[in-house]
Amino acid sequence: MRIALFGDIHANLEALEAVLQDAENQGVTHYVCMGDIVGYNADPAACLEIVRALDCPIVKGNHDEDASGSHSLDSMNPVAAAALEWTRERLTEEQRQWLGRLRMVRQVSDFTVVHSTLDQPAHWNYVTNRFDAMSNFSYQFTQICFHGHTHVPRVYVKSDRVREVPAESVEIETDSKYFINIGSVGQPRDGDWRACYVIYDTDHKIVVFRRIEYDIAKTRQKIMDAGLPEMLAERILEGR
Repeated sequence: MRIALFGDIHANLEALEAVLQDAENQGVTHYVCMGDIVGYNADPAACLEIVRALDCPIVKGNHDEDASGSHSLDSMNPVAAAALEWTRERLTEEQRQWLGRLRMVRQVSDFTVVHSTLDQPAHWNYVTNRFDAMSNFSYQFTQICFHGHTHVPRVYVKSDRVREVPAESVEIETDSKYFINIGSVGQPRDGDWRACYVIYDTDHKIVVFRRIEYDIAKTRQKIMDAGLPEMLAERILEGR
């Protein structure tokens, strides 16, 4: 199987469409979504329906959780909160309920998927270094776990110790465990504005990171036209 794993779409329709087209061109046979379908950008409903139509395994992200509820967002970053309030108003009740029903953790084939971490998936903790990754490995019972949340592609490997290796092409070795951040489709934060996702070839045991260009000017204009915070239109240009 060739499986496309993607997430942190954040309502960026142009980026999502570009990623799915590239995945098809690469001979992908299956899809898995790592959550945060909505938030920040201007096409939450369209992105939600595209992902739902794939009929693939999906895990819930923190923005999916917040968009599905009616609780106060006062404790959040003001920019993220403003985007989520806007998003709530543009999703139907049925769409919000669908987001709310998504599971936090899933096992797919021979690997696990989670939006944040396996130790406390509902706390939305961030893994930004190998020390953070150590806690996750204690709860990881499959050889590979894919996740998202930080919007930065990273690969942590546990053998005799935990180390970070380049997020490019990773050969899965039998005696090691892997905790792999797949990056972000809709709002990368590693200085590269292009959409990011991975393809896992289960037959050859290799994970390959893909970076895809999309019509970023169109996405940016949609953010501005929607009246969303201007910062959101600027940060996607910088990949921050």
